[in-house]
Order: sequence, then C-alpha cells, then structure tokens
Amino acid sequence: RMANNLGFDDYQCQMISTAVSELVRNILKYAGSGEVIIVPITQGRRTGIEITVKDRGPGIANLEQAMEDNFSSSGTLGLGLPGVKRLMDEFEINSEVNVGTQVVIRQWM
Repeated sequence: RMANNLGFDDYQCQMISTAVSELVRNILKYAGSGEVIIVPITQGRRTGIEITVKDRGPGIANLEQAMEDNFSSSGTLGLGLPGVKRLMDEFEINSEVNVGTQVVIRQWM
C-alpha cells in the first residue's frame, strides 16, 4: 500500500510485493519470526521505498552460495534471494550464524 501511495505503478508494486513476500516466507521457514520495516526514502530528487527484513534465526553460513541461482539448503528451487535481488534496484544482506539475517531492499521511482 505504501508503494502505491508513493506513486509506484501497479507493475512496480507487484515486484515490491513479490520481493517482500519471498523474504517474509524465508523468515517464517527458517527463523519462525522476524521484523519488517517499510519506510519512504528520498535521495536528491528521487523518491523510493526501503524495506528492511530481519530475524534472529540460524543465519546463513555461506552467503555467496546462498546468492547463487538454484542453490537451496531445503530442497526448494533456490530462486528466492537471487530473485529478490533481481527484482529490486538495491539489495543488501548481512547474516551471522546463530545470530540472524538482515536484508535491506530499495526500489526507486
């Protein structure tokens, strides 16, 4: 809803929604619970949206491997994190084993 209110078109809203849905699905599957923070952002004349998704789950032991297409630690297609990265303009991930994972994604208009 926030993306729509900021002026993103329906296609962009769908991409943002898909990315957030995938990240939340990962939280539920691997950590059980977490937090999603959505804020409008500006940079110069650009307007966008920033979504931070974080958990206190098991963390990701090998981020490089987790970002490869078709890699999965749970028998899925392995398209989640790489797919989110492709959908969004900016993608940052930090993870520490036994501490948790934080992903920050941004989309600009």
